[in-house]
Amino acid sequence: MTKPIKHVEKVIAVAANAAWHVYDKLNAINRNPGFIPKWSDKPLLKSWEKQKPKLGWPRETDSLCPKCIPEIRQQILDGKIPVEILRNEKVGEIKANIIEKDGKIVMVKECPIHGHFEDLMSIDPAFSKHLEDVFPGRDIRAHNDEKLHDHGTSTITHGRGSVLTIDLTNRCNMMCDPCFMDANQVGYVHELSWEEIKTLLDNAISIKPRRQLSVQFSGGEPTLSPHFLDAVRYCRKIGYQSVQAATNGIEFAKRPDFAKQAAEAGLRYAYLQFDGIGNEANSHRAVGNLFDVKLRAIENLYSAGVDIVPVITLINGVNNEQVGAVVRFALDNPKKIPFLSFQPVSFTGRDEAVTPERREAQRYTLSHLAHDVKAQTGLGEPTRDWFPISFMSTFSDFADLVHGPNADWGQLSCGCHPNCGIGMAVMCDKETKEYRPVTAFLNADRLAKDVARINDAARSKRMSVIGVSLALLRNYNPYEAPTHFRLSDLIAKFDKCFGMSNKKYGKVTGDRTMEDINKRRADRWNFLFVAGMWFQDLFNYDFRRTEQCIIPYATQEGEISFCAYNTGVGWRNIVEKMHMTATLTKWYEEHGRHEIIAGGKAVNLPSKDHTLVLRADDVNHGLQHDLDKLGIAKTAREEKKRARDKQLKDAEMMKMYREHVLGEKPQPNIVPLTAIAPVAKPATQEEVGSFGD
Repeated sequence: MTKPIKHVEKVIAVAANAAWHVYDKLNAINRNPGFIPKWSDKPLLKSWEKQKPKLGWPRETDSLCPKCIPEIRQQILDGKIPVEILRNEKVGEIKANIIEKDGKIVMVKECPIHGHFEDLMSIDPAFSKHLEDVFPGRDIRAHNDEKLHDHGTSTITHGRGSVLTIDLTNRCNMMCDPCFMDANQVGYVHELSWEEIKTLLDNAISIKPRRQLSVQFSGGEPTLSPHFLDAVRYCRKIGYQSVQAATNGIEFAKRPDFAKQAAEAGLRYAYLQFDGIGNEANSHRAVGNLFDVKLRAIENLYSAGVDIVPVITLINGVNNEQVGAVVRFALDNPKKIPFLSFQPVSFTGRDEAVTPERREAQRYTLSHLAHDVKAQTGLGEPTRDWFPISFMSTFSDFADLVHGPNADWGQLSCGCHPNCGIGMAVMCDKETKEYRPVTAFLNADRLAKDVARINDAARSKRMSVIGVSLALLRNYNPYEAPTHFRLSDLIAKFDKCFGMSNKKYGKVTGDRTMEDINKRRADRWNFLFVAGMWFQDLFNYDFRRTEQCIIPYATQEGEISFCAYNTGVGWRNIVEKMHMTATLTKWYEEHGRHEIIAGGKAVNLPSKDHTLVLRADDVNHGLQHDLDKLGIAKTAREEKKRARDKQLKDAEMMKMYREHVLGEKPQPNIVPLTAIAPVAKPATQEEVGSFGD
């Protein structure tokens, strides 16, 4: 039965709608120009001033040849051609067309040397059109950035991102498939010194617009760096409010004291590798008790004051059936899981040489994600509840407006290409665990247009806040909201995110305390954000996406787009080789070998106890066998083994053919002297990297 308060709220919403029309007409008269904030040398953009790349389809874009690029990269690594060629020439670049074909969106391209390539972009054209239609446009063009943004056609040109990633080390304590950086396999260590870490963080502040970035320490496994805690501490000292670690959670699970130390240093989020519910669902990572590790890491981190973001790499046929289980896990544990980050697989690193058959079978897109969430949980309508994450930049613009020209930092702004990332917001009642997609009771599309009109008028803070309050009220449908959700909760949520008032919700600055953390957590409503971030690979690469990347890597060679660094021309391989700390052999001689947990080995946990809610059906779901039925390898390692087995089998068949059909005499198996290993030959770098103690 509908509560009476809902009827009252509906009356308020109707009245606000009438008041909005009056406000909007008055607000459109003699609009103020955009001001130049302290954190930028250019004014805030009006909605009509925001540029957009060419969208829709068919469309032509600039891409890369998946075969030319690895060859060119290897020549650079071998010293045969200079790295400057990447800055001065369009090496390996070819045109690509994005078209609709057989009810799907695909990218097709032709290399004059290597021929035709085709890859899937979306299984739902209507969904993809919706994402592009609501894209608000690019952020302020980057400036004062010449020293850090200089990577030829891979250069970031718009904004300065939302998450700055810094790889502290390429060492890792796991041996995963997939792995976009090929950790433990490259034969050398690339690990930042303390001075290098400080330099990268200081440099990031120099770029304008000077946005309030989240800084994410990654790797390898960032907790293996001896500078991890100091790096987190330094971020908070110089003003970054959100410090994250992209981690497998092993060290946090083993050592509650380490989780506490990280929280005290200023770690706010742990981006926790998390591929499904149950140990079997995570077994492709080759750690025997990996799910137990995740549960203990969540407990230790949450208790210490760190919020957890499960990060799920999705591979079609391997773990896409886990989408619903992971979403249910978040909904069942609303006090501890505020965010989910699904990441469709990128065929790079260990998977760059993927066969066409495996790539086609394992390809997973953002459209798959929206439909899998709906099919497996019943949650969300793809074209109503999912938006590009850049959709939020309109609201960031509003926050920049009300914080005024003297703010030291611009608001975090996710101004990426609409094909890069998507999200669905779900309002969860922490007490009753009732939930609803926010866009089921809030007309987000119309609200964004209303807020854009408020931003364009550039009125005072007071007038802008009045306008946004009216816009929120008129776009709110109380009958579709969760039972105990109120209009006051809606406005408070918006205020908490964007700082409209001076109300204290608990500090997020460097001097925050556990009291501040608990105050923010006391909010009855969990704004669960279910996100999908799709990183490119050489088969679907689009330079229009690279140009406005919001997750740059800070490196010794400047700040480089995530996709240009890990895929694209492969700046990671080049930068790490240029600034190599030591060969793996030399490193182990000086530092010893760190533990690598692989081959089904279990992590030694002090306890498996946890308080998280788990559903037995999800835990016991078991392995996904789609690819087994198709006879397709699941990992790069398995694919290589099959190729070697096939070569041996073909060689044996040829030998039998020569002997029994052609009548040739069998030849003795003579092993060349060069193939005979000397006594006590030291292990190769590859062997050392693959089989740590």
